Amino acid sequence: MQDVATRAGVSAKTVSRVFNDDPHVTEDTRQRVQSTMRELKYVPNMLARTFREGKSAVIGIAVPDVADPFFAAITKEIELAAREHDMAIVVTSLGDNPSLEQNIIETTVRRQIGGLIIAPIAADQSYLARWQDSFPIVFIDRTPIKLNADYFVEDDFGGAFEATQHLIAHGHRRIAIVGDSTDVPTTRLRLEGYRAALDDAGLRNDEELVVLGSRNADGAAQACKTLLALPDAPTAIFSSNARFSIGVFPALQALNRTDIALISYGDFPMADVLQPSVSVIDQDPRRVGRVAAERILARLATPAKRFRRKNVLPVRLIERQSCQSVPALSAPVDVP
Repeated sequence: MQDVATRAGVSAKTVSRVFNDDPHVTEDTRQRVQSTMRELKYVPNMLARTFREGKSAVIGIAVPDVADPFFAAITKEIELAAREHDMAIVVTSLGDNPSLEQNIIETTVRRQIGGLIIAPIAADQSYLARWQDSFPIVFIDRTPIKLNADYFVEDDFGGAFEATQHLIAHGHRRIAIVGDSTDVPTTRLRLEGYRAALDDAGLRNDEELVVLGSRNADGAAQACKTLLALPDAPTAIFSSNARFSIGVFPALQALNRTDIALISYGDFPMADVLQPSVSVIDQDPRRVGRVAAERILARLATPAKRFRRKNVLPVRLIERQSCQSVPALSAPVDVP
């Protein structure tokens, strides 16, 4: 920067103003500095800027799987919000082994990030306490454990309750649920919502209709085939996340069982144009990403300000064709 300033006959501060498009620089000075920048092939040293200003222009993002449609949409929205504030992002996948979370996060933290947005997989995030005075930390989708921090989560219980209640209102009595392990807090809450809706309607909770523990879409597809092979098979399936729904839908197609009603907790690409189109509990991941990024930016801008740490975001049912079918032997019922 000093080399540019010397050759252009201005101060280093003026060079900075030109680079940041400050409107208070005269047009003649701007053109002279920009010409010199091109001649010297000048780009700012962001690492030096980090040390000088005492803060990084990078937001770290850690989610279980960046390929998951839900987390991919969140990450994209965080990136857009960061870009609006001249910041970048660094993204990492935590995977599904909780014992690796701390090492992965601490490796990310060492990259001199200015804030961290995390959807944790482990049962203890107390290791992050020593970093809280260095940069803001925001949790998404899952609440922090053994750590007091900002978080934005969806109404998992309420969404699952509404999905199951909706299927019951369509006349279904044998409703299955497929998903990953109840070690995952979101799955545990969705299972509770599913069971509460059955209880509320006076229906029996049949454990053979609860198939949890799948690790991916292929596992969910196999769970679907197992359920439909039961002597008293379900007439409807509630998939506890979008990743598994991507496995359940083609499994139903392969078995030629489009008569089985399906609701997915979480929307996914093409869900609205499939035949039949898939009903979903919409988590609005873009909103999750936006509010998380805005909280990071707000804490960076006003570190002394108090914010509400606990934030539960509403979800909504989007009804499509996949939950329209009604079993021939059951009549629809009114559910309050």
